[in-house]
Amino acid sequence: MENSLVKTQLKDVAGFLSSTNRTLEAFLNEITISQMKQQVTGDENYYKLILSNLRKLLVFCEEGFEACSVILQSVPFQKAAAEKILFRIFHHCIEEFFSPKNDAWFEDSRSAYTGKNSIKFYKSVPASIHNLVSGLEGDFQGFREELEYYGTDYRTKMTQTK
Repeated sequence: MENSLVKTQLKDVAGFLSSTNRTLEAFLNEITISQMKQQVTGDENYYKLILSNLRKLLVFCEEGFEACSVILQSVPFQKAAAEKILFRIFHHCIEEFFSPKNDAWFEDSRSAYTGKNSIKFYKSVPASIHNLVSGLEGDFQGFREELEYYGTDYRTKMTQTK
């Protein structure tokens, strides 16, 4: 029974990552710094930082999706490998979205109580960036809650089995 729970989670995460990949890829294939500056006058270096972070997030999500696909096709289902992949997805995709290492934006944790988007930008950004991140946030928040176990308990479990 426990295997089916992990497998279901992995399928759900694969669907989420596939959708996220399509959204990010479509956006990044279309947007340019010039277009961003036409939408709102702002800091070009900051725009580059944001786009760099979005590219990194796309790569993490693509790798996560590929890993999910490989595990889901394996027979028999490899629960330990699936849990390891979910752990990596939590840390590389979910946490990177909410708290990018290059500080392109930050999470205002108080926003969760107000019902507003929790991702805040340090500087003014074009509406296209704001809309993209706001549109992705709900799904990322949902999967953050779903995979939170893999952020803490999984590491503890792996340490105890060694």
